[in-house]
Amino acid sequence: MKKFGTAHWEGNLQQGTGSVSTESGVLDDVQYGFNKRFEDEPGSNPEELVGAAHAACYSMALSMILGNYDATADAIDTKATVHLEKDGDGFSVTKVHLDVTASIPGMDADKFAEAANAAKEGCPISKLYKGGTAEITMDAKLA
Repeated sequence: MKKFGTAHWEGNLQQGTGSVSTESGVLDDVQYGFNKRFEDEPGSNPEELVGAAHAACYSMALSMILGNYDATADAIDTKATVHLEKDGDGFSVTKVHLDVTASIPGMDADKFAEAANAAKEGCPISKLYKGGTAEITMDAKLA
C-alpha cells in the first residue's frame, strides 16, 4: 500500500507560504507557514498533521488489539501532542504524548493497560518515531 501527501512552498522561511494536500482530497491546499507553525496564527503545520496521524493510527491499533481480548470499544479518543524543540541550528520532534480515553464495556483495567501499551509500541506511526530520538509517553484510561 502506498499513500501520498503533497506540499507546495513559495518564498523564504519567515514570509513564505505553503499549502498541503492529501491523495484523498481530505486536505486540499491547506495553508501553512512560519507564523502558523511557530506562532499562533490560524492554519496548519507539520506537527499538527503528524499528531493527527499518530492519534488515528494509535486508535486503530488499539481497536485491533482489543479484538485479541474479545473486546470492542464503544469509543476511543486519542490526542497526540507533538513536542517540537530547538536542536542546535534546527528543530527536532523530541516527544509525543498520547492522551487516550476509551469506553469498552466489560474491559478489565489491567488488560486495557496491556492493550493500550501494545498499541503504543505497535502502531506504524509509533514505529516511525523509533528511528529518531522522540520519546513516546502515554496516559490511558477507561471511561
